[in-house]
Amino acid sequence: MNHAAEWLEADGLGGFASGTVGGIRTRRYHALLLVATTPPTGRYVLVNGYDAWVEYDGRRFALSAQCYTPGVSSPDGDRRLETFAPVPWPTWGFRLEDGIEVEQQVFVVRGAPRVILSWRVKTPVPGAQLVVRPFLSGRDYHALHHENPALRFAARPEGDAVTWRPYDGAPGIVARSNGAYEHEPHWYRGFLYSEERDRGQEFVEDLASPGSFTWDLSAAEALWSLEAEFGSGSSGGAETSLAAEVKRLRAAERTRRDAFPTPLQRAADAYLVRRGAGMTIVAGYPWFTDWGRDTFVALRGLCLAGDRLDAARGILLQWADAVSEGMVPNRFPDRGDEPEFNAVDASLWYIVAVHDYLAAVAAAEGHVSDAERRTLDHAVQRILTGYADGTRYGIHADRDGLLAAGQPGVPLTWMDAKVGDWVVTPRIGKPVEVQALWLNALRIGAAGGGTRWGALLERGAAAFGARFWNPSGGYLHDVVDVDHHPGTVDATFRPNQIFAVGGLPFPVLNGAAAHQVVDAVERRLVTPLGLRSLAPGEPGYAARYEGGVAARDGAYHQGTVWPWLLGPFVEAWVRVRGGTVAAQRKARRQFLVPLLAHLNDAGLGHVAEIADAEPPHRPRGCPFQAWSVGEALRLDQVVLAAAARRPPRVRTA
Repeated sequence: MNHAAEWLEADGLGGFASGTVGGIRTRRYHALLLVATTPPTGRYVLVNGYDAWVEYDGRRFALSAQCYTPGVSSPDGDRRLETFAPVPWPTWGFRLEDGIEVEQQVFVVRGAPRVILSWRVKTPVPGAQLVVRPFLSGRDYHALHHENPALRFAARPEGDAVTWRPYDGAPGIVARSNGAYEHEPHWYRGFLYSEERDRGQEFVEDLASPGSFTWDLSAAEALWSLEAEFGSGSSGGAETSLAAEVKRLRAAERTRRDAFPTPLQRAADAYLVRRGAGMTIVAGYPWFTDWGRDTFVALRGLCLAGDRLDAARGILLQWADAVSEGMVPNRFPDRGDEPEFNAVDASLWYIVAVHDYLAAVAAAEGHVSDAERRTLDHAVQRILTGYADGTRYGIHADRDGLLAAGQPGVPLTWMDAKVGDWVVTPRIGKPVEVQALWLNALRIGAAGGGTRWGALLERGAAAFGARFWNPSGGYLHDVVDVDHHPGTVDATFRPNQIFAVGGLPFPVLNGAAAHQVVDAVERRLVTPLGLRSLAPGEPGYAARYEGGVAARDGAYHQGTVWPWLLGPFVEAWVRVRGGTVAAQRKARRQFLVPLLAHLNDAGLGHVAEIADAEPPHRPRGCPFQAWSVGEALRLDQVVLAAAARRPPRVRTA
């Protein structure tokens, strides 16, 4: 059992509960109750964790573990942990020294800022008591909490509930239980978060514990509900008993989760969250919110391959209203209402997502209303017009029909790492994947009735074939007209070229050249967890993604593996082999199966954001990433779908 592996429970609002299998919180983001006050942003950590122990026959047996400075673990509950299962929700099995077996469960209620924990003994044990002491903060989820006199320990009891409001400006906490609460305030000091330390960030925190809950485990299952209180009301003292309510919620949630046909589709559900009256996609847990680029890349897998067309419709219509000067926002900040328009590719990915959504609806024999179709088409045409005529950051269609973009100090492509004033991969000029997206967008726009786009497409496609091919290397340049200097090229070997062959509705490179590109990428970039962002041997290649913030950002796109890129690569690999069922079967065995094995490695049931460039390719970055899961799901359900269909079984005598 990997005690460091992480579990996640998301509430569909942008809040979540997360932690490690072993119970020791290793990140500032690990929390029992982390809520979004303006879904999916405005996140607060309300209940960070707890200590739990069983008292029996004059002895105490810990069921929890913490790490304190300078690296001391206490208590020792992790050594009693025997089993863990993430489905249908996180479930731990503990065996105490005298043979008592305790099962612990955690699940988050979908659509509510609420988490429910439970403990029960497998065999009734007279006299066994469970004691749980919560740790509270009430802080921004990116921050750390320290002992201070402003925190309020006061508790307000009401029925089976007790309410705490540690700080003004943060939601209150309503704790319901079928046990007894004793108010006994203490500060717990010096929690050490090893992942934060290893990432070169602040890593020590103090937490407040207002009291403890006690249950008689021999009488009934111990139930503990934690819920955010927005405003002055309290959910305590409800007429329905907590036991009856939990029984109903469990049954409904189990039915909902069991309805997902595959583990990937169940994982995909975590990223679809509410934004205002509509929906959006959280880019990753635990620290991302929604980003334009990530949303439209991930949507094709999470929603279209995941058979959630209504969710895709809502997301695309909502983002259609956000087009400004031909651009969709790349990020809505955690604080404030001003979106950030700082990506050249996000708007083009929107057009691709609209195209794929309409194709999926047609394939499902569904219907898009005339008004909705007009809204989507209007957004597409506004983007194309803005890009063709010129918009922010020097984005414009050049005379050769290709798309130029960029200005010093602003990274516009998905390779957007920046350390202070240093843009690690500026890629100013005409980046290769941006041209593939642009040519796809022009073709989609022309098919939608935009007469201007056909001529621009023809000119751009001719220029692409002539200008990006590197005859001496047998692959595509990463950028041409570097820094807007005509005729210059950046021949650095990166994965971006794969989008000319796969990952988009229409390839812009075909024939022998396409096959050469795929073969070169396979030789130099493919790993079991995805594609390297830079080939070994290239200047600046980083074998590991580790160290402080500057070191990690400097390595982010300099070799670090990205699982989401496996989607376009495998699609390209299958395309150049004719798209046959045999090619799909081989691709599934060779590329998808190793990736799916990762579901049990880091973020359980999910695919991580990145991994080290060299073996053993340790997962890094965000352990739960939307476009990583989305592209794996798109491969499984769309690109390699024929390979998953088994031939009919033939009965023999």
